[in-house]
Amino acid sequence: MSVPLLEVEKLHKHFPVGGRMLRAVDGVSFDLYRGETLGLVGESGCGKSTVARTIVGLYRATAGSVRFEGHELVGITRRHMRPFRRRIQMIFQDPYASLDPRQTVASILAEPLAIHRMGRPRARRLRAMQLLEAVGLNPRHIHRYPHEFSGGQRQRIGIARALALEPDLIICDEPVSALDVSIQAQIVNLLAELQERFNLAYLFIAHDLAVVRHICRRIAVMYLGRIVEIATRDQLFGSPTHPYTRALLSAIPHPDPEVERTRRRIVLPGDVPSPLSPPSGCTFHPRCPERDQVEGERCSREVPELVPLADGRCRACHLPEEREAPLPGSGHPAAQTES
Repeated sequence: MSVPLLEVEKLHKHFPVGGRMLRAVDGVSFDLYRGETLGLVGESGCGKSTVARTIVGLYRATAGSVRFEGHELVGITRRHMRPFRRRIQMIFQDPYASLDPRQTVASILAEPLAIHRMGRPRARRLRAMQLLEAVGLNPRHIHRYPHEFSGGQRQRIGIARALALEPDLIICDEPVSALDVSIQAQIVNLLAELQERFNLAYLFIAHDLAVVRHICRRIAVMYLGRIVEIATRDQLFGSPTHPYTRALLSAIPHPDPEVERTRRRIVLPGDVPSPLSPPSGCTFHPRCPERDQVEGERCSREVPELVPLADGRCRACHLPEEREAPLPGSGHPAAQTES
């Protein structure tokens, strides 16, 4: 665990929109270790998927660094990126749009092998059948088309495609958000089984905190293109330190109606600012319920750096470290840790 598999440092991705720059990702930094699952959570539009696409090279980074086992990926040519594409794969959110409807499953799974010149056609077909079996599908259905499968089965095909090149890192971009709840559990359990079997590292992007809590050991929280807190699962759900994290977790409903009636929900004022014109200083300060507890006008003037705290987590906030507090409301499910 001493050497990160993936190191992202001050990553920026800006898009030109109408003569202005949309700051989709604005200085994101985190590490990911081999065999680990790091969750990346936040509201829709905060830049989670843009981070994923920039890491794998689908978007060209505006600035910053992405290092894989010490090798810099930002700015390298397509030819030099090719060996790393085998080792970094991606599972997309929509199982309907991510598979070519004109190709059979055999062609979909053999295509990455053909692109990277791995094996002969017969060996690729056998590999495709093994991949289907690994994700819980019948290998005899290899000649079917995507429309002949259900949503959960299509996502299993997407997972099989990501496994085809035997990667070390798989970026899961909300892989269960388009599925029914019962199917979500099956896919999450499958990902956990495959991780243990193949020693995979996952960057797991989601907005469903219950799913993230189940599969992730560490979690990074994003707000408006920036990471505001990184902590272990037990730290984050037991005693979040950033005001935005506390508000986000307080929105999780409790299954017990008695507890739900008595717990306090943190309601943030206003709306999420536009990334076209983010607020000065801390981007969360216009909505922060605790900004009055910071001396002077630091929140509106200074951008907080993501710095380590005494307990090992990282936080980007001007509040003093002793402001750490548990979630409001006793008996909240987010305050119950797992082994």
